[in-house]
Amino acid sequence: MEDNDLLKVRLEKIAALKAAGVNLYPNGIKPHNTTEEIFAGFGAADTDTLTKLSQKVSIAGRLMAVRNFGKAAFIKIQDRKGQIQSYAAKDILSADDYFVFKKLDIGDIIYISGKLFRTRTNELTIEAEELRLLSKSIRPLPEKWHGLTDVETRYRQRHLDLISNPAVKETFYRRSRIIRFIRQFMDQHDFLEVETPMMQPKAGGAVARPFKTHHNALDMDLYLRIAPELYLKRIVTGGLERVYEINRSFRNEGIDTFHNPEFTMMEFYWAYATYEDLMTFTEELFTAMATDVLGGLKFNYQGTEIDLTPPWRRISVKDALMELAGMEPAMLADKGQALAFARKAGCDVQDTDPAGKILMAIFDEIVEKKLIQPTFVTHYPVAVSPLSRRSESEPDLTDRFELYISGREIANAFSELNDPVDQKDRFLQQLKEREAGDDEAHEMDDDYIHTLEYAMPPTAGEGIGIDRLIMLFTDSSSIRDVILFPLLKEKAGTKDSIK
Repeated sequence: MEDNDLLKVRLEKIAALKAAGVNLYPNGIKPHNTTEEIFAGFGAADTDTLTKLSQKVSIAGRLMAVRNFGKAAFIKIQDRKGQIQSYAAKDILSADDYFVFKKLDIGDIIYISGKLFRTRTNELTIEAEELRLLSKSIRPLPEKWHGLTDVETRYRQRHLDLISNPAVKETFYRRSRIIRFIRQFMDQHDFLEVETPMMQPKAGGAVARPFKTHHNALDMDLYLRIAPELYLKRIVTGGLERVYEINRSFRNEGIDTFHNPEFTMMEFYWAYATYEDLMTFTEELFTAMATDVLGGLKFNYQGTEIDLTPPWRRISVKDALMELAGMEPAMLADKGQALAFARKAGCDVQDTDPAGKILMAIFDEIVEKKLIQPTFVTHYPVAVSPLSRRSESEPDLTDRFELYISGREIANAFSELNDPVDQKDRFLQQLKEREAGDDEAHEMDDDYIHTLEYAMPPTAGEGIGIDRLIMLFTDSSSIRDVILFPLLKEKAGTKDSIK
């Protein structure tokens, strides 16, 4: 084990505490205050005011620092809201409590009760009259002056990351606040929150590789959902015209700073709306959220100022390819020229790929990273949009947009394809691509076609990547920083626990 000498000292203290009859893990001891409440109530109180107070405060938390002065010490205690100082002295504590105090280690969970006072340096402090050990820490925390800095250790041992790095706690408080705001916003706009299956007989609703499992009792293969889309549209067909789900989805693909195999997104569907309505709605959601969470529409992300002030830029895929990738109109119209351009740009494309797929490979390679300020990219090719409604003016394109901020896709939306004949033809084309080797192509879903045959109203739907959104609003460079337990390759040689 790490720090064997420290560990030996801690085990000796544990043995002494047990020999004295001290319960190392008692239960039922409840603090009456948090550090936040204490500072809110007494942070401005001067010495005279505190001296006249008769009330006591009590907190429980983790011992983070000790400054010993012989028979007395100043200690720092950290609870879920912050840190506060306490003064522990032999002539104030009972003999039993002082015995326990002398056996404490950094990392122990303790309870303190006493009156408040100010030190000579004017720091608000609890004078400990009662001290209890609530949970003994056997292992030492990371080095106290530098915290936990090793990135892999931070992700693998998130509990230590949360203890050592206050900013990490703040990230997850903000994550919760953002998701809570989204729910309130959707509820205020008359959307109904629903739940759809996470295990599905068909992996539908997106172009992605699924995780596969098997149900023993039914003797059938199932897939962890790659998206809730097709089930949500069944609900709209059934008459619930505005629905949303904040869901966990799973995609069996690569891991990088913007991708985790298990992730959170919100999908919502709105009957009698179009993709253009969703662009306006998305602006309203994001600007309201930024105002609530960040206090304004301008903020820095990874050293660049992002401005969410509407209206946001709108540009078609073709115009973006010409403006930002340098393609000529003739290249957009001729598959051979597009293929040559793609290969020169280093794109992984095949001769058999549809023209629309080749154009999007160029977009992904060259254009995407240049879209820093919020931009709606519209009119995606039908070839890469198997569930989107065709544009009436350009049938090879769809009424679809993706929202890009800081060079990354944050949302994907479109007017839904509700023509069952066209939808079946799209699925059949996807099957051809699957047979040609594209294992991310959409499967045929006869049950969904059957649903559309009962008439789904004209509908628009959108998916928003919650993890990426939170990255943006917390200035986080990696998706692993906003997921409490990101997927990591198993580490060999994990050390045994104490026996």
